[in-house]
Amino acid sequence: MKILVTGGAGYIGSHTAKALARAGHQPVVFDNLSFGHRWAVRWGPLVEGDLSDKALLRSVLETHEIDAVIHFAASAYVGESMQNPRKYFRNNVVNTLNLLDAMMDAKVKKIVFSSTCATYGDPQELPITERHPQKPVNPYGDSKLFVEQMLKWYGHAYGLHWTALRYFNAAGADPDGAIGENHTPETHLIPLAIQAAMGLRPYLEVFGTEYPTPDGSAVRDYVHVNDLADAHIRALGHLLDGGDNLALNLGTGNGYSVREVIATVERVSQKSVPVRLTLPRAGDPAELIADASEARRVLGWRPVFNDLESIVRSAWNWHSRGGVARELQPDAEDTRQTSNAAD
Repeated sequence: MKILVTGGAGYIGSHTAKALARAGHQPVVFDNLSFGHRWAVRWGPLVEGDLSDKALLRSVLETHEIDAVIHFAASAYVGESMQNPRKYFRNNVVNTLNLLDAMMDAKVKKIVFSSTCATYGDPQELPITERHPQKPVNPYGDSKLFVEQMLKWYGHAYGLHWTALRYFNAAGADPDGAIGENHTPETHLIPLAIQAAMGLRPYLEVFGTEYPTPDGSAVRDYVHVNDLADAHIRALGHLLDGGDNLALNLGTGNGYSVREVIATVERVSQKSVPVRLTLPRAGDPAELIADASEARRVLGWRPVFNDLESIVRSAWNWHSRGGVARELQPDAEDTRQTSNAAD
């Protein structure tokens, strides 16, 4: 099968492109490289373009004879979405509408969508199941929820077959060392803690120390990027086999606090992580933990990396072996980025 991977030069997209190739499929990456990396596209062709370009989208779908789409391309910074919601609704909603319309025109009727636990908002109960009310507390989560609604109605009206995967916190790196996590700016806790341990930034800023959690810091469910990639392959197979349209949680079911993550990075790296404590960030729930039993039931998906130490160790191996090509020079913007983002 020829699979269009939008955002395939990014973190989760590149790991999924590798998994697609290993499964015998041909990934065709579509990315504007605003956040993705050309070096991360190794398992198929790269089409450099933007989802706002409707004509290019349709041309790629037809020229490459695409059979299905895995859609990652999106803006994904919670804090930024609070400050600049118009960017998030334009990029995540309007551009996804362009993609869906191009797919309908080209008669490509299968899509796996990269959604998020941020669609749930503040949890009413833990762990969070797919039946939990979806009440986002930030524009990022709202934009993803809007796309889920579009998928539902395109399914009803046009026969679109879709699976939305609501991941919790993506983490870790390819154990083979080929690819890993490299965002600019970096906002994810584990790489930020590793960079602080390596001296690439002066400290790790922890947003919030008085949450109603056992140690006062935010709790998240970390799921390894390779396990996420595996889930996308299984979701694609589900659609190819005629499976129902549905949304599924992806997580391990284990919650770890920011302080626990810091301690694990220090244990794995044998280095201290300098920390600066500050106020919580608007739009961040105190605790997010997944119930992923539906993904196990429907897809047969089980995380291989199901403990924090194995996830952190894979990330440490990537970073300590020079995975990030450039050394980070700490600046005001980088050091202010959140270390307990919801996604």
